[in-house]
Amino acid sequence: MISTTNSPSSLSGRPGIAWLGAGIIATAGGVLALLNPMAATLTVEQIAGWIFLFVGVLQGIDAFRAGSWGGKALAIVLAVLLVLLGMSLLAEPLRGILALTFTVAILFLASGIAKMSLAWRMRRHRYFWPVLISGALSILFALLIFFNFPWSAVTVLGLLLGIDLVSWGISLIAIWAVGNAT
Repeated sequence: MISTTNSPSSLSGRPGIAWLGAGIIATAGGVLALLNPMAATLTVEQIAGWIFLFVGVLQGIDAFRAGSWGGKALAIVLAVLLVLLGMSLLAEPLRGILALTFTVAILFLASGIAKMSLAWRMRRHRYFWPVLISGALSILFALLIFFNFPWSAVTVLGLLLGIDLVSWGISLIAIWAVGNAT
């Protein structure tokens, strides 16, 4: 269930200035990422490394709270793998960028295939074309990454981050503008 306690209307009836500020910051960050996608790609890779490391440590701490020895052993193995993955990403950023970019391409491909399959099943529905086009674009993105690999790895993650931040920032600004229009 999605909580609406942080929705614009539940805060005070109108989205506050924080929504506008967050939107401006996200949009500016996205523009910076788009202007220098290589630096943004490295930043994404390093953040992912720290997140894996941190989650691995938390998983290790939580492993001792598992009830059975089998649960503890599995949790400890997962914690060790997450810590090793995080350390690997932090120690060897180029390999990390290559691995993360390849993973993103696989996810684009899988997502595209799933969307195309869904579109095919709803071909008589009015949502057929948008879902079909979305699936085709996901597959196209995957192929562009694969056919330009490893060179695409230098900028793909940064470009995706930039696009996401700009779209998120614009949506926050729009929420603020619509909420304060009256």
